[in-house]
Amino acid sequence: MANENLSVWTSISFWRRSAAWVTGMAVILLIWLTFDTMNQIKMGSDEDLQKGVTKRVPAPTVINYHIDYKFSKKRGHEVPVIGKKELFFGKEWSPKEAKELLHLGKLTVQAKNCMDCHTLLGNGAYYAPDLTKAWLDPAWKNMIAMTNSKTKEEAMAKFLQHPDKYPTHARMMPNLGITPQEAKGVVAFLKHMSAIDTNGFPRGFSKSVKEFERGGTYAK
Repeated sequence: MANENLSVWTSISFWRRSAAWVTGMAVILLIWLTFDTMNQIKMGSDEDLQKGVTKRVPAPTVINYHIDYKFSKKRGHEVPVIGKKELFFGKEWSPKEAKELLHLGKLTVQAKNCMDCHTLLGNGAYYAPDLTKAWLDPAWKNMIAMTNSKTKEEAMAKFLQHPDKYPTHARMMPNLGITPQEAKGVVAFLKHMSAIDTNGFPRGFSKSVKEFERGGTYAK
């Protein structure tokens, strides 16, 4: 029995060494993925935008730029495209002003519990429209005329303050008592969120836009 040749697959020491190697490699991989994720989600700077450097999460001052959403053959889905500068609520916002406005918008979205009905970046409910790319929703073109506004952001702000006056869906949004400044903040937050590279999420967004432009109903 002492001279019996045992298979490596039945060797306890072999499996112990294998487990140690697998655990070690997994730890290294997780550490690498953690640092890579942190780098991917790190917010860009105003200098990046000025130089045309694309970041997955752009700086708050992206609200000073035109944002489009185009199909990338290389990646197989739509990606945000940052264009030329454009005024936002009639002005160009400094990095400090833009950061403060976005912070106000984020706090307002949290305080008003928007995610009880809406979805933002994959989180929230599906009772009301997904807000991840809400800034790019073509339906706001109709809201400009309905609210007697000059720009999309003005129309969005008016709607947020008085949603009961401008019904857009069968499920009417309640009046949440949003102030004019809070409305500006929420619109800025939505515009910034539309510029975030979400790997094509939500899926089917462009298809819904095309259906709307053909006279259909925009996806809820």
